[in-house]
Amino acid sequence: MNNLAKNSALARIQSLLDEGSFVEMGACVKARSTDFHLDKEDTPADGVITGYGLANGRLVYIYSQNASVLGGAIGEMHSKKITQLYDMAMKMGAPIIGIIDCAGLRLAEAGDALNGLGSIYLKQVMASGLIPQFTLVMGSCGGGISLIPALSDFTFVESKKGSLFLQSPDAIPGNTRDKCNTSDTDWRASNTNNIDFIGTEEEIYEEVLLLLDILPSNNRFDILSEEGSDELNRLCDGIADLSKDAASVLSLLGDNQQFIETKKLYAREMTTGFIRLNGMVVGCVANRSLSGEKVMTSALTAAGAKKAASFIKYCDAFHIPVLTLCNVSGFDSSFEAESTFGDSCAAMITAYASATVPTVTIVLDEAMGSAGTAMGSKSLGVDLLYTWENAKIGPMDSLQAARILHEGEPASIVRQKAEEYEKLQNSAVSAAARGYADAIIVPEQTRKYLISAFEMLATKQDHTLIKKHTSV
Repeated sequence: MNNLAKNSALARIQSLLDEGSFVEMGACVKARSTDFHLDKEDTPADGVITGYGLANGRLVYIYSQNASVLGGAIGEMHSKKITQLYDMAMKMGAPIIGIIDCAGLRLAEAGDALNGLGSIYLKQVMASGLIPQFTLVMGSCGGGISLIPALSDFTFVESKKGSLFLQSPDAIPGNTRDKCNTSDTDWRASNTNNIDFIGTEEEIYEEVLLLLDILPSNNRFDILSEEGSDELNRLCDGIADLSKDAASVLSLLGDNQQFIETKKLYAREMTTGFIRLNGMVVGCVANRSLSGEKVMTSALTAAGAKKAASFIKYCDAFHIPVLTLCNVSGFDSSFEAESTFGDSCAAMITAYASATVPTVTIVLDEAMGSAGTAMGSKSLGVDLLYTWENAKIGPMDSLQAARILHEGEPASIVRQKAEEYEKLQNSAVSAAARGYADAIIVPEQTRKYLISAFEMLATKQDHTLIKKHTSV
């Protein structure tokens, strides 16, 4: 039984890494505790296989929990193996991948297990912004263990066996699993900013390898670039018709029309992910009000702002330039927005204003009100802002503004003044005339402008003031 499960944990590693490249470390480690008859248990490798290998030729460190050894539960030596792996990964500047299949904390080891879990948290925080962290949830991941993926950069959950939860659904007051299964992967992916991809084990390995190929191994790299494999001046025919579907726009813009999306199901009105532009890796943040046939809000939501903020911070930490596609009608109007939007939008504004990497914004259809300002405007320090030729940029709808400015006037006068307001205050031309946009561009030529912009900005220097961090 143990050997079969060990082979299963090992098979997961071997399925992800290049053939024959995995080198195991700590294979002889076993549990030290003898309390509660633990000394009678066989604990090969103390329930977790750790080591290093190559993923598409790149060095990675990896651990995989063995569910047949005390349910894969975390104990003293189990956690020590993981923290030592983190130390190696940080020294070598290589990504770390954790494959979770865990029953929780090992109760027989009590305080040692708790201390061990806390030490894993510490290493994850130390590694954050230094090396990419991937968590693959292939089995149970509950309670305090669920904070491991939350502290990671990218999380993948196996669609049938993976289970991610803080509290069991039946332990939540007033809830039962049949009412709302909060451990269900689709529910978690839609309601938390924590899951990047759901699929089979094989699909997860493919997605992980795609990300590993496009991301830097650590924060010591300069801007990542390779020789472009797509036409430099390729026109993006029909791109204007796709303006509401940001994922489709980004696919058209990227080299070989490839866009790798992150956090796919959470806050779908905000799209995040990566493309290459003439070989250069670029992180993308974009408003989206249409996905296939699904219509979503064109407003900036609290969840969307939270998703964008964390993604921009990640890109800035790893020297990845940021492209923003702004297409927002205003702020969301809801109880959720009133209760949570301040913190979320403040975090997004801070991420833009604090970013030291090259930043470029394209206004597609509209950038209205303060929401348009928050979505990577020039006033937040974005390096370049372009607008499509028919974009609207202004404080509010022109007719609404005319009604306020000319209250009590006949409807014909209000309509006339609205047309004047549209031209004088809400147009791409008026924004460019005031220096709020650097150029008005034809949509089909967007790719060409972006490549030129990011290549020009590639040598941007960091001139931020010296301080520990922001307080937002």
